[in-house]
Amino acid sequence: MQTAVVTGASSGIGKEISLRLLKLGYRVVGVSRSITNKDFNSKNFSCFQADLSDEKATGRICEVLKNEDASILINSAGFGRFEPHEELSTKVIKEMTFLNLTAPMLLTNALLRSLRKNDGYLININSIEAIKTSKFAGVYSATKAGLKAFGDSLFEESRKSGLSVTNINPDMTQSNFYDELRFTTSDKEDEKLLASDIADAIEHILSMRKGAVVSEYTIRSLRFGICKK
Repeated sequence: MQTAVVTGASSGIGKEISLRLLKLGYRVVGVSRSITNKDFNSKNFSCFQADLSDEKATGRICEVLKNEDASILINSAGFGRFEPHEELSTKVIKEMTFLNLTAPMLLTNALLRSLRKNDGYLININSIEAIKTSKFAGVYSATKAGLKAFGDSLFEESRKSGLSVTNINPDMTQSNFYDELRFTTSDKEDEKLLASDIADAIEHILSMRKGAVVSEYTIRSLRFGICKK
C-alpha cells in the first residue's frame, strides 16, 4: 500500500483530499496543528500534530517524516490575510510566508528521496493568486507564486527520475479558509469551487499514464462571485 503525506489534512481542501486518497486505497499520513485519528474513521489513516507556521515544529516533523516511505506529498496547508500591506503585522507576514512557502520546501526536502525512489507525486495546492495579481494580496500572492516557481523548477530538476510534480491553482473554494476573513465564497453553485473539485483533480492526476504529467492545473468557477461578511 502506497503512502501519501497530506498537510492541512484536518479541514477544508486537505481533509477532502485525504478522504479521497483513503477511498482510492492509499495509506494517508495527515499533518496539521489539531488533527487526531478520530477525524478519520480509517485504519489506513495516521497523523502528526505540527504547527507548520513555526520553524522549530516544522523541523521536528520533517525529521519524523524522513522515516516515511512516501509515494505522494501534497502540500495543502496554508492561510491568507488580505489587507493593505502596511496594515499587516510582522507576525502575520512571517507566519504566512513560512506556512505557505518555507514549510512546503522543507517538507519536500525531507521526503524527496523517497518520492523519487517510488516514482511518486509532489502536488502543491497553490492558488489562483499564484498566476494573477489582486489588491490587498501582496504577501499571499508572493508566497503562492514562489511555491509555483519552486514546483516548476523541481519538475525540471527531477525529469530524469519518475517523480511527477504538479501545481494546482484553485480559484475561491468553499472551506474554512475564509473563517477569519472579511469575505467568503458566493452562495451560488456556479460562483465557487468545492473542496471535492480539488480532490477530483488529484484523482485525475493520479489516474493518468505515468509518462504524462500535468505540471499545472488551474481550476476556476464558471462565474465569479464573492460575499462580504
